[in-house]
Amino acid sequence: MNRHEWEDLPSPVRREVETKCGPVVKAESATVGANSDFSATLHTAKKVFFCKGATVASDKVRMHRREALVNEWLPRLAPRLLWRVEMDGWLLLGFECAAGHHADLSPGSPDLPFIADALTTMARELTPCPPIAVPALADQWARFVPWRRTAHEPPADLDPWVRENLSTLVEWESRTVDLVAGASLIHTDLHSLNILVGDEARVIDWAWSRQGPSWVDTAFFTIRLIDAGHTIEDAQGWANAISVWDGVPDEARTAFAVAVTGLWEHRTREDPQPFRVKLTNAARKLAQYLLERS
Repeated sequence: MNRHEWEDLPSPVRREVETKCGPVVKAESATVGANSDFSATLHTAKKVFFCKGATVASDKVRMHRREALVNEWLPRLAPRLLWRVEMDGWLLLGFECAAGHHADLSPGSPDLPFIADALTTMARELTPCPPIAVPALADQWARFVPWRRTAHEPPADLDPWVRENLSTLVEWESRTVDLVAGASLIHTDLHSLNILVGDEARVIDWAWSRQGPSWVDTAFFTIRLIDAGHTIEDAQGWANAISVWDGVPDEARTAFAVAVTGLWEHRTREDPQPFRVKLTNAARKLAQYLLERS
């Protein structure tokens, strides 16, 4: 993670930030996250802010522009965007600093009820999608069909179960585009680092926001629970208690799991970091479980 420190920012940029928040007496660089060129907690004499951003020449700047665009429409569980600075080749966003610890997703975690409440709030308050230009998840997935690509030229080290069931995976993938068409604003990147838990769950980092069905974030999160050690049955039972998920047809659940597995298989081959391998294995396990019961 090659990230700039506060002192690395151009002096005019730092001065402009301080006109928004006051003189910075301490800047604590973030130790997690990979989507920003700068990310730090800024301490002033009166208040603490969270600031992140990217150089305008970076591919990451597009995500920051999207996060700035959607913020005013988000429920209060998302920290408010207080100011933005764009000058000298930088875009920086200043947010209220949310208290709390990164969510514990392990079985029996006391954080899980707070997360269920947050998912319920997101589905309710972000349906219909606000009148802003965010990409549609269905359009994105229609352009990228990893199982079809894999079937065209299967890698030699392909998982045996995947190789045996490639035609089935391609067929289910083809159903997904229609099933993920929807009219809600969705996060699409919920994981432990993007949820801060105190008296409630606060959801941060909306850079990957999309338009799609309100149940998608719960579907993604079910895989995260399996990755965190939950059995498939327990993860699904937890999700079923969330009203927006309880009524999702079995076909949509299965097609979604198949499509996500394909996407993550592809990303893991491009960047085989251990956390990607583990998460992809969880998605594949869920897809196999649901296909066997379809």
